[in-house]
Amino acid sequence: MYRVLIADDEGIMREALKNIIEKNFGNECELAFAKTGRAVVELAESFRPDIVFMDIQMPGINGIQAIREIRKFSGSIKFFIITAYDTFDYAKEAINLGVLDYLTKPVKRALVVSSLERAMKEIDEERKKRSDDLKIQEKLETVIPIVENGFVNSLILQEDNSSDLSYYRTLLDLQQEYAYVMLIQFGQPDEHGILTAPVGMSVKAQALYPELRAVCKEFFPCIVGPVMTNRVVLCIPCEEEIQEYKARIRIIEQTRNMLRKLGRRFEARFRAGIGKTYRIEELRLSYSEAYRALSQSTSSVAHVDDLAVRGEYVGNYPGSTERKLFARIAKGDWEGARQTANEFFDWMVHNYYEDREDIQLKVLEFVIWAERDAFFDGRIESYDFHSRKDYLSAVLSCPDYPALREWFLEKLETVCRSSSAGKGEQSDSVISRAKAYIDENFARDLSLDEVSRIVDISPYYFSKLFKEKSGENFIEYLTRVRIAHAKELLKNPELSIKEICLMSGYSDPNYFSRIFKKQEDATPSEYRERM
Repeated sequence: MYRVLIADDEGIMREALKNIIEKNFGNECELAFAKTGRAVVELAESFRPDIVFMDIQMPGINGIQAIREIRKFSGSIKFFIITAYDTFDYAKEAINLGVLDYLTKPVKRALVVSSLERAMKEIDEERKKRSDDLKIQEKLETVIPIVENGFVNSLILQEDNSSDLSYYRTLLDLQQEYAYVMLIQFGQPDEHGILTAPVGMSVKAQALYPELRAVCKEFFPCIVGPVMTNRVVLCIPCEEEIQEYKARIRIIEQTRNMLRKLGRRFEARFRAGIGKTYRIEELRLSYSEAYRALSQSTSSVAHVDDLAVRGEYVGNYPGSTERKLFARIAKGDWEGARQTANEFFDWMVHNYYEDREDIQLKVLEFVIWAERDAFFDGRIESYDFHSRKDYLSAVLSCPDYPALREWFLEKLETVCRSSSAGKGEQSDSVISRAKAYIDENFARDLSLDEVSRIVDISPYYFSKLFKEKSGENFIEYLTRVRIAHAKELLKNPELSIKEICLMSGYSDPNYFSRIFKKQEDATPSEYRERM
């Protein structure tokens, strides 16, 4: 159905257009009529037409002025100008107002029909686009919570999330570099005031999860994690790394208001712990702080900076630079780590030039810390008690700061490059052992679970690692080994195809023949004949 408004002060013209439209389009069009410019504007507000045939010369407000007024509250109407005057100025103004066409009286029936068909086509396309957009929006409303849950799990639970971060940034259109974590807890207080979540409460929270997300997003531009027992993690992106006092107070007050609204809706008590702002790849630190704030405070809202007892650096210590350095060493990014190490060393020399022993101690601390992390993370395979026996004497014997810097960077580079190589070597070793096992046991009913158990890695991670390192998945490699073995066996004319099938790890000759043909573009028999 299309709503068509005919605006003309001549009754004959209104009747003529009515007859043409009803005759050619029947019940497809609902018609309305106006005799003056003012009437057409008022009618357009209530009737909401899709198409308007507008006479320029009408009493009072003319057609162009009427279109201009209607455009203020509706930008989608398709206008056709009808006039007895072929005036250039009118035509120019009509084009500026987005009029579809300029029809000169007397208007021919065929022209009215073709104009309507053109407008209807555009309307149909716009309606379809709106419908498609709504369908996409509905799907996004289903998908986005899943993506947000994945983002939160990746940042909070995975130590190395660098590979996932850019993926989630794109999906969530995340532009900010910094964020902080808010950990929300809900339930009913026990005799000690601790919030507990009965089974019914957790089930209710899962059922009302969409509403919980909506309330949180009403107060904060946040990314909402899943419900975990009686807790929900919010990641709140922001532009600044440092939370000033006023900003912190505003966040706490806003959180209180949010918890009150959640409490009314869920008929439960809510509490929240808030961490400090970090770079997004370091949000695990903010999560730990939010958890500590929630655990160590009895307030409904607690910010980690408000805790009575907490460790903190004194002065202008560059904690973010320190964290960045060890993160880059862990990734094996020596170029980035060297730049960050130099920044930290420059800071020490600039601020504590006279405190040589303190700088030497900090250099030793960082090198030993980096080596210890690498060892416990498996990035350095071996460690000996005497490995550092000359570290102290080497540091103390450095004649100046340039020499100390050189020793500092040299040791960090060794750890960094060992970390990078260690990961690759370990992965290569795992895949080499897996391939060797496959090569020896391909004739049996071999599964991915069995091979992953042999190399002591979970099946999912083993499958992913095998594909990354080999360029083919487990089944593709196993098939290639089996078919290569079968090709060698086919050279022996004394062996039957069925025997070769069993010796190559296949129990069904028909399936073996199909796989062989897919690999070699010939059945086993055809391949043997070629030989």
